[in-house]
Amino acid sequence: MDLAYLRAHPEHLPTFLTHQRIRETPVSGGDSCGASRLTLDDGHSVFAKTWPERAGRPVPEGFFAAEAAGLRWLREAGTVPVPEVVVALPELLALDWVEPGEPTPGAAERFGRELAGMHRAGAPALGAEWPGFIGALPQDNTPSPDPWPEWFVRRRLLPYLRMSVDTGALTGVRAALAEQVVDRIGELGGDEPPARVHGDLWPGNLLWGADERVWLVDPAAHGGHRETDLAQLALFGGPPHLDRILAAYQEVWPLADGWQARVPLHQLHLLLVHTALFGAAYADAVGTAARAALRGTRRATVDG
Repeated sequence: MDLAYLRAHPEHLPTFLTHQRIRETPVSGGDSCGASRLTLDDGHSVFAKTWPERAGRPVPEGFFAAEAAGLRWLREAGTVPVPEVVVALPELLALDWVEPGEPTPGAAERFGRELAGMHRAGAPALGAEWPGFIGALPQDNTPSPDPWPEWFVRRRLLPYLRMSVDTGALTGVRAALAEQVVDRIGELGGDEPPARVHGDLWPGNLLWGADERVWLVDPAAHGGHRETDLAQLALFGGPPHLDRILAAYQEVWPLADGWQARVPLHQLHLLLVHTALFGAAYADAVGTAARAALRGTRRATVDG
């Protein structure tokens, strides 16, 4: 099987894998999925993701189709490089292989400029035309004309706050703080038209390529707020050269006043997803972000 054959007959890939007709090398980077490098007969490689057997349940309907749709949509912007989707089947996803490289200041600055361009490509509405997932959890992408704060609460905060409370991952003061953020989100301002966002842009979803560019992978793409991508990027220690990424972004499309105060609010979405997925280990981070977001509401009220 070479690349041309794979493009023409993507449905044959599972059979070739089952019968070990393709060299398969496990790699990291599949998020919650299994990941491998497939080397084809013509020497070309693709990156393949499969639903892990350890999950104990079948792959959710539309899981890989949603990721493929998001990758294609981000790629259409023609700014930040995004791997081409080679195969999208219900049970697996295969992307063109990106040779990894080292993070450099120049690549970071170029990424900041390109990310601003991708965001500026915009979206028809908040949400997307395909069902959403964030990690292994469903995410409501129903297109919405609502103002961003109301949409963000109903579609991005409350579902994962409720899951986290229902499982006992979030209790007491931390849950109450998150609920206060939900009640007071309108005080933070920052409403903007929908941007074309990655939606799960923690540093692990940046691939620093050998071509001196930063590639985007594992999206939860939709029309959303551009500050959400930038806030998520700063989570979990942030990527190398984050200051250069942000400075280059600001040169192309400066952020609205008060964006720094809103960083914890935007981070709260992904942190609540983590408590919903992984439990109480992330409860402290949720509480810290919620407290900081509430401090931001007080600053916004004073500044107003």
